[in-house]
Amino acid sequence: MEKNLRQIVLDTETTGLSARDGNRIIEIGCVELINRKLSGNNYHQYINPERDSEEGALAVHGLTTEFLSDKPKFSDVVKQFCEYIKGAEIVIHNAPFDISFLNAEFARVGLGLFTDYVEIVTDTLVQAKELHPGKRNSLDALCDRYEISNSHRKLHGALLDAELLADVFLAMSRGQNSFEIDLPVEEKPVIEEVVLVDIPIDEVILKMASSDELIEHETLLSGLDKQLKQSCVWRSPPV
Repeated sequence: MEKNLRQIVLDTETTGLSARDGNRIIEIGCVELINRKLSGNNYHQYINPERDSEEGALAVHGLTTEFLSDKPKFSDVVKQFCEYIKGAEIVIHNAPFDISFLNAEFARVGLGLFTDYVEIVTDTLVQAKELHPGKRNSLDALCDRYEISNSHRKLHGALLDAELLADVFLAMSRGQNSFEIDLPVEEKPVIEEVVLVDIPIDEVILKMASSDELIEHETLLSGLDKQLKQSCVWRSPPV
């Protein structure tokens, strides 16, 4: 008998942008797909992060310290969460952000890494960029593109965003939905004369970023992408 394809569409809310700065997960929302159909076996959990949310993050999710104060800690729910995700393909929009927080939470309770417990992680942001190069590929933009209603979404919530992402993921991976093709706009040639000037660079000192600095920079950008639900301006190519 062919094994059922089990996919978990996952989203988190956090106290801030960077797990490296001690920010924590405050909400996990998961939607289960079996053979690309919604099973109804979803997972939702609020978590007491034992710290306050940063002002910018609080404005996004609205989950106050007071509201979270009586919720279980991550260590209290991790066993049940592991049983739920074990062996599944995990689908996340802008996966590096959520994975960095999940890995940090798992490491904090001595259980290795989140990625040790799942089959594979699929990033729908990467998929969307391949399907729609040069377009906005935030979750909201994708909902508009695939005509998925998100009008009821006032604040970001992990389960609600996971439900929207599940619909987007199924629409994106269903195949070509129309005959519309995104073609690059032909740029007009520059007519004006270009004058090249030699500039001495012997006094210019170039210092390359270290690997740790590059990782920290990418984590920060991923956090901004996550908060904005789209690629932040610093990822745009220079004009």
